[in-house]
Formats: sequence, C-alpha cells, structure tokens
Amino acid sequence: VNGLQARTFGVWTLLSSVIRCLCAIDIRNRTLYHITLFTFFLALAHFLSEVFIYQTAALTIGVMAPLMVASFSIMGMLIGLQYLEVEAMSQNKKKN
Repeated sequence: VNGLQARTFGVWTLLSSVIRCLCAIDIRNRTLYHITLFTFFLALAHFLSEVFIYQTAALTIGVMAPLMVASFSIMGMLIGLQYLEVEAMSQNKKKN
C-alpha cells in the first residue's frame, strides 16, 4: 500500500462515516437512508472481494470486524426500512 491508496481509503472511510452520522440524525429521510444502506453494501462487497477474489487479506479479526459490522448493519437497516415504509404509508393515509 502506498500513501495515495492509504489516503484514498481514509477519505472513503470518513465520507462513509459522515453519511452514516447524517442518517442517524435524520433517520426518516428515505433517500439518505437508502444511501447509508448502500454504503454498508459497498463496504461488505469491498472486504469480501479482498478476501475471496483478490486474496489480499486473510480472515483475521481485522477483516472479520468490518464484515460483521457491515452484515449486522445491513440486516438492521433492512428491518428498519420496513418501518419507514409503514410510517410513510400511514402519513399518506392521514393526508387523504
């Protein structure tokens, strides 16, 4: 890894964390919720590809931790997405 790659990964991580914090502040914003969910899918795909496709990382605790965080976060957000959909439908009924 050279310096450019390390800084790029750092900026990507910072951007993902800003998006996730904004979603936590405004969790009812469906667009932001979907973008946040996508960041977890992207992280999961990235780490899985490094382990199984490119074989540049081994399944150590340093790789397993982000895989578990991304996986659990995706599951939790998909469950939460159902509540957002129900809430949006109930708000539409109240308007009508």
